[in-house]
Amino acid sequence: MQFHETRLRGAFLIDLDRREDERGHFARTYCEDEFAAVGLRPRWLQCNVSFNRRRGTLRGLHYQEAPFAEAKLVRCTRGAIFDVIVDLRPGSPTYGKWVAAELTADNGRMFYVPEGFAHGFQTLADDTEVFYQMSERYRPEAARGVRWDDAALAIAWPDCGERIISPRDLAFPGLPPCRPS
Repeated sequence: MQFHETRLRGAFLIDLDRREDERGHFARTYCEDEFAAVGLRPRWLQCNVSFNRRRGTLRGLHYQEAPFAEAKLVRCTRGAIFDVIVDLRPGSPTYGKWVAAELTADNGRMFYVPEGFAHGFQTLADDTEVFYQMSERYRPEAARGVRWDDAALAIAWPDCGERIISPRDLAFPGLPPCRPS
């Protein structure tokens, strides 16, 4: 695996080292030693799959409040997504900043999202599937979100025509004020 730290400290885009032959390819998507070599020591407690029927489906921006904050390892196993993370860590010099990447089944790229970040994505193709590994179990009482189109964030979402967004995600508030650490 090749780890590329983003401009948001602790957040990585990860490219897989594929071994290809006439049958297809093989790639490792997680190795405790390789993650530890870049300072990451996640313990995955839960895995989820999100299937999205239509292009333009937007999910997020989701996070869990402490003490149930979660790290995520996100990859697209079918189709394509525009994947976004937002730094919500109190006292972080990059608080409220975001980074995005295109994750596709073809490129195999993954996003490591540290604790204290909001995460969301928009599908770029019909019938898109996203696989998540999470360091914390889902806790409804800790689930929070930030509005996807908050002007303070100014995320440059791709224009996919009609967006499909849940009522819950549409009701999220804007970026919370930065709290000191």
